[in-house]
Amino acid sequence: MDEQLEELYNEGMRLFEEGKYSEAEPILKEVLKEKPNYADVLHNLGVIFYLKGELKDAVECFEKALKLNPRYTEASLNLAITYNDLGEFQRAQEVFSIAAQVAHPAPGTLDPFVAGKLANEHYKIGNIYLDFGMDDEAIEEYRKALKLSPRLPDVHTKLGIALRNKERFEEAIVHFNSAKEINPSYSQAWIQLGITYYMKGLTGLAIEEWEKAFERNPHLKEAQNYIQLIRKEEER
Repeated sequence: MDEQLEELYNEGMRLFEEGKYSEAEPILKEVLKEKPNYADVLHNLGVIFYLKGELKDAVECFEKALKLNPRYTEASLNLAITYNDLGEFQRAQEVFSIAAQVAHPAPGTLDPFVAGKLANEHYKIGNIYLDFGMDDEAIEEYRKALKLSPRLPDVHTKLGIALRNKERFEEAIVHFNSAKEINPSYSQAWIQLGITYYMKGLTGLAIEEWEKAFERNPHLKEAQNYIQLIRKEEER
């Protein structure tokens, strides 16, 4: 996600975790307007709607979250609870049974919801290390996050940045491409891959990545600016 949207997302999630639901709601709705495929945002809005007594809206949010991530245990449980409150007891039982199967697919396996939470904590710690220029430590945390939840485009992208800082360009490129494959709409993967190609002297490939990023998101000024800077440099 772009920087402004990421700030909104982090602020909304922080307010939600602090129980400031009335403040979190409009921010999370704004994030969802830009990126309707964030399962955790949908889930949290569902919780807010449930607490407000808007049960049908809560159901809609939980169902959308589960459509995006069928292994989202917490969303399944909350959906079952909401169905129960609506008097739809059979549907509640069906959802609960599915949630139980997903949460415990085999002995010794980790609940996907717990794995996601742990991965997010490693990601946050990795970001702190990255901000302080401690790239080796950041790399270690991002790898731990991906071991728990391998399909996180933002983690792959940050890992790529940390690897690039260590001049491990080829490894970085692998992770940027992984992020693109997981979520082709994740603009930062395209941006950072372009920067990496540019640092390797592969200007043509860099422009190609930025042009594709801009095609996908015409509001992505970052990509446009990079292209313009290189064009001006080539004219000199």
